Amino acid sequence: MRSLLNIFNLGIKEFRSLSRDYAMLALIAWAFTLGVYSSATGIPETLHNAPIAVVDEDQSQLSSRIINAFQAPYFRTPEMIDHGRMDRGMDTGLYSFTLDIPPNFQRDVLAGRQPAIQVNVDATQTAQAFSGAGYIQNIVATEVSEFVSRYRSDPSMPAQLAVRMEYNPNLTQAWFGAVMEVINQITMLSIILTGAALIREREHGTVEHLLVMPLSAFEIMLAKVWSMGAVVLGAAALSLLLVVQGWIGVPLSGSLALFLFGAALHLFATTSMGIFFGTLARSMPQLGLLVILTLIPLEILSGGTTPRESMPELVQNIMLAAPTTHFVSLAQAILFRDAGLSIVWPQLLAIVGIGAAFFGGALWRFRRTIGQMA
Repeated sequence: MRSLLNIFNLGIKEFRSLSRDYAMLALIAWAFTLGVYSSATGIPETLHNAPIAVVDEDQSQLSSRIINAFQAPYFRTPEMIDHGRMDRGMDTGLYSFTLDIPPNFQRDVLAGRQPAIQVNVDATQTAQAFSGAGYIQNIVATEVSEFVSRYRSDPSMPAQLAVRMEYNPNLTQAWFGAVMEVINQITMLSIILTGAALIREREHGTVEHLLVMPLSAFEIMLAKVWSMGAVVLGAAALSLLLVVQGWIGVPLSGSLALFLFGAALHLFATTSMGIFFGTLARSMPQLGLLVILTLIPLEILSGGTTPRESMPELVQNIMLAAPTTHFVSLAQAILFRDAGLSIVWPQLLAIVGIGAAFFGGALWRFRRTIGQMA
């Protein structure tokens, strides 16, 4: 009982210490509000108001139909230019796309000669360049096909596909990005907060005070784990309710309580990692470098950015040792597909096992560190 009381009081001390660290408080507030919102909505889901210009050397009915097919909200009204302005506009970034319709284009199409339209793309705008080129190709192909067929209709197919989008009917990218960003922030801040808490003790000279008290390394470490984990867990819950659901408007299908339970287990592992890094780093800049080296593979290779099935099998097997891999799978199953405990229990057990291993390794390293200080 006395040990539990010591852990509780040390955790309260961590709360008070964090309340005086205004930079860390600002980081927490930004990460779970504007950080989540900007990450979810920063990348356009489709082409939007892309500037386009056309050099029409044919001046035919077909070329006019192609030009009029570029409409809002995907494209701005096409600007009619000449060859000189085409190169200058692309070089200065005035146009994202330019088309050069050659002379006698309509005549060659009707004669079956398959003439080519030159499409210039500003590839420095990667997102628009990739999707915009496909839009232009489809628009031109559709208009040419309908012009040759003399009527507008969908070609009859021998079989029809009935496509139904589950869980995200409109394929809204913000629905996926917002939840994944909350998961990323949980991982990042839990590592930073616990590592910073230990380094802050060393910089302020309060570690020596703790060593002369009747406290064990287990009590000191567990106090930092539960207190910083509670801060991140509370901030994540508020972010899901106020930012993800309220501000962005993402419907969360599953049980928030079950997700937070899984997040608490995940925090047990990641806060232990933060303690381990705090024993390795001697200053906050060193901790920042360690966190960067760790977070990039944890976030990119865990399945939150791209599906794990698209990665090499060796990478998939290696990342099974990371808690984020199982947490991402658990979070997607609960929040997107309304999965229950009967479905996600393997991920929960995996997180518990990995967290216990990380906690044991961090405790060993922490005891060794404070032993050298004593």
